Amino acid sequence: MSSTSRIWGECQESTDFVSYEHKNNDAHYFIGFFKTLVDPKALNDHILDCVTKNPEASLNDLYHLIPLAEKEISHESNHVKNKLLQGFVAIQQGLDANVCLLAEAALFKGRDVSTPEIEFTVEGPKEAFVESLGINLYLIRKRIPYPEFRVKELVVGSISKSKIAICYIEGLTNEEYLHTVRQRIEDIQFDQLSDITLLQQMIEDNSNSVFPQTIGTERPDYATWAISSGQVCVLLDGSPIALFAPVTLGSFFISYEDYYLPWIVGSIVRLTRMLSVVFSIFATPLYVAMITYHGHGISNIYLPTLISSRISVPFPPVVEVLTMELVIELLREAGARLPNKIGQTIGIVGGIVLGTAAVEASITSNFLLIIVALSALASFTTPIYRMSATIRILRFPFIISAQLWGILGIAICGFAVITHLLRLTSLGMPYLVPFYPFRPSDLYDSVIRAPYTNFNRRFSFFRSTNPIRFDKHKKARKDIDE
Repeated sequence: MSSTSRIWGECQESTDFVSYEHKNNDAHYFIGFFKTLVDPKALNDHILDCVTKNPEASLNDLYHLIPLAEKEISHESNHVKNKLLQGFVAIQQGLDANVCLLAEAALFKGRDVSTPEIEFTVEGPKEAFVESLGINLYLIRKRIPYPEFRVKELVVGSISKSKIAICYIEGLTNEEYLHTVRQRIEDIQFDQLSDITLLQQMIEDNSNSVFPQTIGTERPDYATWAISSGQVCVLLDGSPIALFAPVTLGSFFISYEDYYLPWIVGSIVRLTRMLSVVFSIFATPLYVAMITYHGHGISNIYLPTLISSRISVPFPPVVEVLTMELVIELLREAGARLPNKIGQTIGIVGGIVLGTAAVEASITSNFLLIIVALSALASFTTPIYRMSATIRILRFPFIISAQLWGILGIAICGFAVITHLLRLTSLGMPYLVPFYPFRPSDLYDSVIRAPYTNFNRRFSFFRSTNPIRFDKHKKARKDIDE
């Protein structure tokens, strides 16, 4: 290990580094730390107070006397410098000593646990993850007071030194999935990981696909449900989102609020959500195909209304549709980038003003305006944002295909999407399971939400080492009045 003077000299290039010599009788201690990373109360009450009250103590004695959990004695200079950058205080006895005592006194600052902002639900817990890894692990561990719950920490990023926590239940989570996630994280060669969405793109099976292969959530209850189902959860220090995998396509259309509702109500809400997604993708492409190629398929009841709404529009249907879709995307993007109150005003006023002006200026028909507005609303029913963005993008190739070949073009584009989905995997697991490969026993929580009596087994495609949740045939106690 390098001497104190050399380590201190390198660190003092930063003006927030504090180092000084502390004398106790004949003992000279050299103490150094970054004042922006250290909690002054912990420094004064636990470290400096201990050093002052024990003038004859050696480093080994101080190691046992300092009332802090995180402390160690190190001989490696690089390790000492890394610990200093993590909020540790370094104590060295003698200028040329080759051993250093490190005690953690890190200053933790961040926002308190608040309500979810993206996945808000009417019923259920109102806690959301924050940017502190320690708090996020607490929110999960208090919901899983299980001795086999494991947390494995890794450090990724040559500059950011980002802490990553892999959470799973030993004896339940499949070891192959766990090994795959850990190996992909360890293989990352990147300097700065500022958010877990960067990590999400780096560990997915196919980073060139528009379909996400991992799910991100800000809800601790959703993350703990995934862990108890046999999935692997990943957290990043500095990010309020938890990732879990493997996942299926159907997982992106399931809101965790479905499980807080009666199973019949939850099933109806889930079916409504899935039908809304189908409508959002195919409504405008079908409009283009019917108007351009298949006008004879339009009912005579609606034909006069459709003709009167388009009679003054000079553009072909595809130009009309693409123009309105782009306007909707502009309003959505502007509303997302502006402050909340201004963004809501821009979205409402802009939609009304632009819609009315577009119809009066004969740029679009009022019939199409209704379809585009309903498609935009339907796309918001997707509970996972990344899948919502995918659905919005999918509409454009379908619209272009409908313009080229009509309904046949929609079928060709749909066949291409299905082919891609059949080849897609999440941690090696087929993306379309339980529909392909077909698993009849796993259909109980796919399109509909089954009663909890049917949740006695975990999904077989997670290949859990403990697939049984509870004994379904165990006889329950009778009520007193029976």
